Formats: sequence, C-alpha cells, structure tokens
Amino acid sequence: QVQLVESGGGLVQAGGSLRLSCAASGRTFSGYSGDVMGWFRQAPGKEREFVAVFTWNGAGPYYADSVKGRFTISRDNAKNTVYLQMNNLKPEDTAVYYCAADRTFYRDNYFKAEKYDYWGQGTQVTVSS
Repeated sequence: QVQLVESGGGLVQAGGSLRLSCAASGRTFSGYSGDVMGWFRQAPGKEREFVAVFTWNGAGPYYADSVKGRFTISRDNAKNTVYLQMNNLKPEDTAVYYCAADRTFYRDNYFKAEKYDYWGQGTQVTVSS
C-alpha cells in the first residue's frame, strides 16, 4: 500500500508564494524506473486538472501551460517527498491541490487524472486578490 500526505497549503495574497509537500510512505517510489509522481488541482465546480509531474527515471518534469514559469516541481529522494513551489500566485490558482502517483508513466496521457492509482487527501490553496 502507498500513502501520500500533502501539506503546505494556505491563504496567500496574489503575487505571493507557497510550497506544497507530498510525503510518500508504504511502498515507496524512488527505486522504480516507471514511477511517476506529481500534482493535480480541483477548483469548486470544476474537474480535477493536471498541474505538474515527473518520473523517477528522469522523464519530465511536465507542466500545465497555466503554471509554466511560475510553479516548480522537485523531489527529495532520501525523504521520498515531492514538492511544488508556487510563485506569483493568482486568484485562479485557488483550488484543492492533490498529490498523485502511479507505477506506470503514460507518456501520451500523463495529464489525465484517471491514469493515477494513488492520491493524497488534498490541501487547500486560496489566493486572494
């Protein structure tokens, strides 16, 4: 079993920054070449959307166009933790952010939420204008 636990969400003014963390426990990911971890988000009344992902064997990172240049995904192998540094936040970034992981990287569909088997509980990010 795999458990993903997010932290770091909160309330921030537009233009501010936050860093989200996702700690994986159980069967960890860093030793498997196909493993993929990343972030999705879901705003009220909207579908869950892709934010950023990478694979442990070096593919990526891949970003949604809406966050390129503002968000950075990174990892700490020793801690089996993935981070999402979010800079220059905008009100439209307001959402619940979810950590996602899977054992298989789908090169043509990595942006689809249904391709991920493991999910965290989510952390709220609110950006005020």
